[in-house]
Amino acid sequence: MPWSTRELAELAGTSLRTVRHYHDVGLLPEPERRANGYKSYGVGHLVRLLRIKRFADLGFSLAQITEMDDTDQTSDDALRELDAKLAADIERLQRARDEIGTLLRDKAAAMLPPELAAVPEGVEVSEAERSLLVVISQLLGPGGREPFAEWMRGYERTPEDIEFDALPADADEQTRADLAARMLPYSVQLREQHQGRLLRGEDVRGGPHYVQRTIGEALRDIYNPAQLDVLVRLSALLPDDTR
Repeated sequence: MPWSTRELAELAGTSLRTVRHYHDVGLLPEPERRANGYKSYGVGHLVRLLRIKRFADLGFSLAQITEMDDTDQTSDDALRELDAKLAADIERLQRARDEIGTLLRDKAAAMLPPELAAVPEGVEVSEAERSLLVVISQLLGPGGREPFAEWMRGYERTPEDIEFDALPADADEQTRADLAARMLPYSVQLREQHQGRLLRGEDVRGGPHYVQRTIGEALRDIYNPAQLDVLVRLSALLPDDTR
């Protein structure tokens, strides 16, 4: 027994409005009419309607479905193309979820590029350190990002770092000199591990001289006079081949 438009819509799990729209855009052929003028749908219409509905549910636009014929080859090609797009979307969304997770754990990381925001879990980073990392992240060229990310992944905050952060502006000379000397071994170790690759080379933004000037300005803005003096003393203590 032939089906009416309402019966066809119910069988396909869709609406009368949708069936009529598919007629209007040429996706679903118009059926013959009965003697009383009502449309008369058959199995072929149901199969076609279900096919359209399935492809639309998968994410194909009606324009894309219109371009497909009823052969398996065109459907397979379109499905492979959609599958590749969905795979790329999933990868992009997973990166977004990972970044959101990082931001939920550490809201200050919002200022850093995703690949540079991952300070090891349990390591407290001071506001001054975070501010300096933001500046550095904007100076890195393509060749410096991975070494810097590697440094971030292996970052360890030492007791001297904590002492440096708390150093008052009026700290006496002996205190500053002693702190610089105690910070030296770990600084040398870091430089040797990364072979001087951090913020070195011609691929940094603006070139080496611009980087040196920008970092200097950032340090003067972030740290107090006693802390800056410790950094100057530390730089003077570093062996020439690690500066």
